[in-house]
Amino acid sequence: MKRLNQIPNHDRPREKLQAKGPAALSDFELLQALIGSGNKQADVSKIAGNTLKLLREFGVNITYQQLQQVTGMGPARITEILAALELSKRYLIDSDQPIIDSPEKAVEQLADIRDKKQEYFVVLTLDGANRLIAKRIITIGTLTSSLVHPREVFADAITDRAASIIVAHNHPSGSLEASQADIDITERLINSGSLLGVNLTDHIIVTSDSHISISILKND
Repeated sequence: MKRLNQIPNHDRPREKLQAKGPAALSDFELLQALIGSGNKQADVSKIAGNTLKLLREFGVNITYQQLQQVTGMGPARITEILAALELSKRYLIDSDQPIIDSPEKAVEQLADIRDKKQEYFVVLTLDGANRLIAKRIITIGTLTSSLVHPREVFADAITDRAASIIVAHNHPSGSLEASQADIDITERLINSGSLLGVNLTDHIIVTSDSHISISILKND
C-alpha cells in the first residue's frame, strides 16, 4: 500500500476525482479523498485501508464507536464519514419505506385501526429523514396513562435508533375530541422523549372518516 506522497499528483484521489469524476475512484481512493490527510498516528492510506475493512464488514450501519477503533481516525473525520453515509442512506439508497412528514401521511399508515371497536395505540418510528422505520401496535383497550407507559412506547424506538416517533390511536365512538387522558399521555411522552433524545412529533386521533392532531390542539 503506497503512502499518498508516493503517488504522482495526477493519480492522487482528489486530483483524480476532479479530472475523471467520483465513479473513476475505487472504494479505497474514495475514502482517501474523504479523509484527506493523515496525522502523526497514521498515514491517510493506512487510515483509509483500515476504515474500508470495517465498512466491508458493517456496511452503512457502521457506528461511531467502531470507527474509533481505526488508528488515526479522530472525531472530525468520523463525523464526516458518518454524515456522508447517512446522506447516502437518505437520498441515494432506494427505500420502499414512505416519508412521513405530515399528519396526512401518517394517517395513511393507520387504515387498519380506523374502524376497530376497541382503542388501538400505535407507534410509528422514523429516521432522521422522517422515513418510516416501523409501525407497531403497543396496546389495545381503553387508553390510560398507566396502560400507555413511555417504557413500552420508546423501547422499540431506541432499538430502531429512531430520530423521532409519531403516536396515534383510534376513537371507536367517532368523536375527534381529545380527552384529558389523551392530552396527559401526550405531555408525558413529549417529556420522556426529550430525555431519551427521541422526539415525539405528533399524536394523532383517527376515526372511521376523519382525524385530528393533538399537537395542533396543544398549540392553539
